Amino acid sequence: MSDQVKIKTENLRQFTKMILGNFISEQDARITADVLLAADVRGIESHGVARLQRYISGLKQGVILPIGEAKIIKETPVSIVADGQGGMGQPITCKIMEKCIEKARTHFMCFASIRNSNHYGIAGYYTKMALEENMIGISLTNSAPLVLPTFSSEAVIGTNPISIGIPAQKHRPFLLDMATSTVPRGKLEVYARKNKPMPDSWATDEKGIPSVDPSLVLHNMVHRIGGGLLPLGGGGELTGGHKGFGLSAVVDIFSGVLSSGKLGKDVYGEKGKPAGVCHFIGAIHPDAFCGLKEISSNMDDYIDMLKSSRPAEGEDYIYVAGEKEYRNEEKNAQEMWLQDKVFQNLRDLGKEFGLTLPSL
Repeated sequence: MSDQVKIKTENLRQFTKMILGNFISEQDARITADVLLAADVRGIESHGVARLQRYISGLKQGVILPIGEAKIIKETPVSIVADGQGGMGQPITCKIMEKCIEKARTHFMCFASIRNSNHYGIAGYYTKMALEENMIGISLTNSAPLVLPTFSSEAVIGTNPISIGIPAQKHRPFLLDMATSTVPRGKLEVYARKNKPMPDSWATDEKGIPSVDPSLVLHNMVHRIGGGLLPLGGGGELTGGHKGFGLSAVVDIFSGVLSSGKLGKDVYGEKGKPAGVCHFIGAIHPDAFCGLKEISSNMDDYIDMLKSSRPAEGEDYIYVAGEKEYRNEEKNAQEMWLQDKVFQNLRDLGKEFGLTLPSL
């Protein structure tokens, strides 16, 4: 564990909030810090505090605006179209999700398509907001063009994650949170920080040839030289890459087409200007269908069925979506480990604002 540093989780939360508070409101800083910490605590280090420096740089450069409220463009009892006005993705999305949940209490469901936002962290955070109100949650977002369409060598679509959450009773909720690429960009960043080669099924070089060098692929993506991440299923059609490509396109459509926002390679398309990221979120009240008691009981039965299937040779446990992350939440609630490089970067960032992040 010499390449990791142990810290108190709450210290990291407060440190993150205080740094963000130099640029955005206290409420928005708290929301953004909570979303970042949720990623680290759940073991999704690619979307956690390692991204804080990027957000601060964006705020300094004016590509992320210190706005935490979306402008409502259109609203019905069951839908919202909103414009994030180039602001912070986390508070914008949280506040619109709260509106969706409130509408779903009265009208059984509500969905929102949000345009002109920024990176909003882990998709599952907003799904979990609905789960905490005993509702079904959905969260999608488009993202920077980092992924190759099937048979292409040019990245023009995003990692475009999908998250869906369904309540259960005796089990923890089913909580899917996944990229529609084989891996997200943050996974390459983790490997690059560790100077580790990556599997050749994750990404390609500028010619579309599989690569094991995460630093090369990241460099090519930043400078839009060519190549990038592969869609879920990998390259070509033999292993189903065209299906991942299709899922990514669906996320773009729900997030960007429905909101009249930016799509594909137009996301992060203008240097020095807000990214134009688009999201699609929603909440469904169980009473729209069979009710919470019956649905959650059905989910228990379904999860039991999945987990009771015969394990493959060499395996002894069947996980369902969200289970590993819930275990990580419990393990990391009080204390957690950060990669040393991330910890040192945070400490360097803290010095600029007179803040110290202590280790244990």
